[in-house]
Amino acid sequence: MKDCINKSFKVFDKEWALVTAGTADNFNTMTISWGGLGTIWNKPVATVYVKPIRYTHSFLDLNEYFTVSFYDEKYRKDLGVLGTLSGRDGDKVAKTALTPVTIGESISFKEAKMTLLCKKIYRQDLITDTMPQEAIDKYYIDEAPHTMFIGEVVDIIE
Repeated sequence: MKDCINKSFKVFDKEWALVTAGTADNFNTMTISWGGLGTIWNKPVATVYVKPIRYTHSFLDLNEYFTVSFYDEKYRKDLGVLGTLSGRDGDKVAKTALTPVTIGESISFKEAKMTLLCKKIYRQDLITDTMPQEAIDKYYIDEAPHTMFIGEVVDIIE
């Protein structure tokens, strides 16, 4: 059991993931290291945190579905590209070895070792009034806080 719990922490924090939203014609993706898997309202869920300044944020707001996808270590450089370049400035996916594919009502990548298709069921902007001061000082001095997106996991593609 402890190994399972440790793995769920590691998969976001150390291995990273991609969150992607939109359609085949218009989508954006970004690398995330903040997220979690769990249960709420008797539904299996994935939770991701994205700052409003990020281009992907608007795609998460405008679409009912999103994906969270996980990759082997050999794609670490590609995830680095997708986490540092903005889709506002051009086709950042073209600078990677990843191939976009439609997964249900959203987009993921053929190279993913696992993709969670999520139906957005909750969205909440984090509120600095309820945060520890050290978190505010470290992450939110110059930018608005993250938005939490919770998605019901409606399919798992391996």
